[in-house]
Amino acid sequence: MVQQHSHHPRTSHPAPATLGELRASGHAYRGVKEEIRDNLLAMMRAGQDPFPGIVGFGQTVLPHLERALIAGHDIILLGERGQGKTRLIRTLAGLLDEWTPTVAGCEINDHPYQPACARCRRLAAEMGDDLPVSWWHRDDRYGEKLATPDTSVGDLIGDIDPVKVAEGRTLGDPETIHFGLVPRTNRGIFSLNEMPDLAERIQVSMLNVLEERDIGIRGYALRLPLDLLLVASANPEDYTNRGRIITPLKDRFGAEIRTHYPLALAAEVSVITQEAHLAAAVPDYLLQILARFARNLRESQSVDQRSGVSARFAIAAAETVAAAARHRSTILGEGEPVARVVDLATVIDVLRGKLEFESGEEGREQAVLEHLLRRATADTAQRLLGGIDVGSLVSAVEDGSPVTTGERVSAKDVLAALPDLPVIDAIAERLGAQTDGERAAAVELALEALYLAKRIDKVSGEGETIYG
Repeated sequence: MVQQHSHHPRTSHPAPATLGELRASGHAYRGVKEEIRDNLLAMMRAGQDPFPGIVGFGQTVLPHLERALIAGHDIILLGERGQGKTRLIRTLAGLLDEWTPTVAGCEINDHPYQPACARCRRLAAEMGDDLPVSWWHRDDRYGEKLATPDTSVGDLIGDIDPVKVAEGRTLGDPETIHFGLVPRTNRGIFSLNEMPDLAERIQVSMLNVLEERDIGIRGYALRLPLDLLLVASANPEDYTNRGRIITPLKDRFGAEIRTHYPLALAAEVSVITQEAHLAAAVPDYLLQILARFARNLRESQSVDQRSGVSARFAIAAAETVAAAARHRSTILGEGEPVARVVDLATVIDVLRGKLEFESGEEGREQAVLEHLLRRATADTAQRLLGGIDVGSLVSAVEDGSPVTTGERVSAKDVLAALPDLPVIDAIAERLGAQTDGERAAAVELALEALYLAKRIDKVSGEGETIYG
């Protein structure tokens, strides 16, 4: 089970410690779905973001999700890998009340007003208004299970606890049950990731949970009215050759919502910026190149689109480029490391294994990746540097001022190889480059663009690249 950590600091829990005090405080009982609906509508009225950290779904996925939550539906999110399905599901815990009362010591978090399990019903009958109450924080009301083929009914629903039987209870006693993950998330949100991977007989065990809201364990006729929001994620069926969601189970989900990769380049860059842990400064235009590279891969016929090109690919690419810059600056004793175009080549070597290629492309993977990366670089440079007259830079490089760069060449050496030209200041200004590292990176983008436009030559080898 994953603990969801909210973005808000915890306040201290309310004071009532018994059922009598809780009633006196005026607390009203609400089901989980009602609670989520009320809180979602309140946030929408107040103009707050109910799904913090979710980028690129504002006009497409989130309106469907909001309607499903308002309708009180259980939800299945369908989409290729790395589209942020799990991330989105985890934000739902923020829609719960911060604190909710439970019967103290209850394994399935019964509400003191409506005890459901045998133990709590017995205690309520014995103790009346003195029934002890404890408080449960919303961060702990989210449960998650990655569906794997070895998941059992006992894991999800529950089983007989041999220890409790050994203590002397009879097998017919409902208190001998050890509850699974689903009932333990009663009065919360339960997420089942990659649902088609669940064996079909296990999926059958979820039918009652979704429709009748009760569970049966072994031979027990146990009606346990569960109160939870069930959210599942899956890859579209055409890709999921490992299994499928059985039709009756699919039918019981109220809403099926399709996710997608970021539609706008700015959203893709925002995802990288938000999620990547960068070991060095990576200029925004390099992030744009990596975002365009990921988008080119998603459109390429050489790449297997059924398995998708995850957002994690672009995030890992940005981290790799930053690591290459940090590596170079450490070896050369530079100050603040800044990633440059020369660092982009490391992405292909390191991340090739994250992609699935079509069967006819064997042996061409490297060439496909290099071509798409060059295209992304050329497109980005054209958009950012268009309109600057680079004729003087071309002349300088052609007339005997070749520029050497590479993983063993410092930013100062790159700049020292260039004559003092106004066009270099213009390029630096356009790209917001101020320090030596930023200016060297900006110049490298311009030189790479000139090479890709076939206006200058480039020779690479032995860890060095010479533009001339």
